Amino acid sequence: MASPIVRFAPSPTGRIHAGNARTALYNWFFAQKKGGKFILRFDDTDVARSTREFADAIEEDLAWLGIPPDRIERQSLRLASYEGAAAALKAAGLLYPCYETPEELERQRKRRLGRGLPPVYDRRALKLTDEERAAFEAEGRQPHWRFLLPNFSDDPFATVRTERSWDDVFRGPQSVDLASLSDPVLVRGDGSFLYTLPSVVDDRDMGVTHVLRGDDHVTNTGVQLALFEALQAPPPAFGHHNLLQTEAGEGFSKRYESLSLAALRRDGIEAVALAAYAGLIGTGQSVQPVNDLAELVALFDPTKVNRAPARFSVGELKNLNSRILAHLPYAAVSERLEEAGVKGGESFWHAVQGNIEKLADAAFWWRVVREPIASAIEPEDADFLRQAAELLPEEPFDETTWGTWTKAVKEKTGRRGKSLFLPLRRALTGATSGPELRELLPFLGRPNTLARLSAPCSATETP
Repeated sequence: MASPIVRFAPSPTGRIHAGNARTALYNWFFAQKKGGKFILRFDDTDVARSTREFADAIEEDLAWLGIPPDRIERQSLRLASYEGAAAALKAAGLLYPCYETPEELERQRKRRLGRGLPPVYDRRALKLTDEERAAFEAEGRQPHWRFLLPNFSDDPFATVRTERSWDDVFRGPQSVDLASLSDPVLVRGDGSFLYTLPSVVDDRDMGVTHVLRGDDHVTNTGVQLALFEALQAPPPAFGHHNLLQTEAGEGFSKRYESLSLAALRRDGIEAVALAAYAGLIGTGQSVQPVNDLAELVALFDPTKVNRAPARFSVGELKNLNSRILAHLPYAAVSERLEEAGVKGGESFWHAVQGNIEKLADAAFWWRVVREPIASAIEPEDADFLRQAAELLPEEPFDETTWGTWTKAVKEKTGRRGKSLFLPLRRALTGATSGPELRELLPFLGRPNTLARLSAPCSATETP
């Protein structure tokens, strides 16, 4: 196979969410696996709703994910190409004007349903005379333009191939019967284009070899294959992956702002964690921690993606985020830790990384060991902690200091297990759980440790 060209084509009318990211990732994985190119193509012909601000935000989101495009295209700059394609279809009699209002179309739909017929457009506009069209336009009606699908013939002896079939990259053999569909509107009454025609023209002109998208576009593919034929252009291969659903079983949409990439990033989700979760959930492969996108590219197999929708759990994502942080090398996070004010270097990262849900939690534990905290000493533990302070070894502290110290405290006080360790943890960190104290103690230091053992106050909350 020649190097593939794929595209991710969002509308810049809002921030992209995890479901959009899944489609972008699958396209990028496919291109990377086969040495191809990944195009970001903005479907921005809806001038009223598309903004440059959202387009810039989408570029930022893809860069954060680690999948920057090889090139960027904007449909708003290609209107002349769509006008040319529309003119060619009109000249061939395949794009015809219709004058019905939305209310009239709804009445037609209800009448067909009432007669037990499929609610498809009945093509009455094809029977209009020139005089009738002129009369409609004299009323101020501007026509919308429908594409004449090859799904019907007035000639009873003509053979019309109404099915369009393809070998789906994800789903295997697929087909759509165009006889069950209305002729789609390609051009609105105001002259603006709907999604279908610009998409096909762009795929043709940009040499797109594979269109990988959600399975809500399966029916669109039948129409687009017919449109490629009408424009005398070879079609790309198509693939339709399963969609993500919320935990409540609802489809993703831009109204779920909490599932946008921007919101997940603010919540401390690592890009590689989101990529792994969105890329592996709903497949025959287990959701597992990875160190980088190269591992996900190697794991990507379209044939293993399930047919059924996949439920997206924020709780599962956070759990995966924690598991990934627990194994990330210091080099992968050092700059961000420095920016957050964490000065403990690699040894501190190794001390805390197994007990954090997000990277910001490392900064919390750095403040715990370096700044004043609200420790928590129960009155009945005060004498025990005084004895522990008397037994605290001299500096320098290392990872053996904690074991040496607690052994001496156990022998002196007779305490063991929870009654030994929990009061020490509460006094030193203000929390009942967290990173291993044998690793934190060197960062606390002797003066700080002694001060906390004798300064009871209110408990603090862990992150």
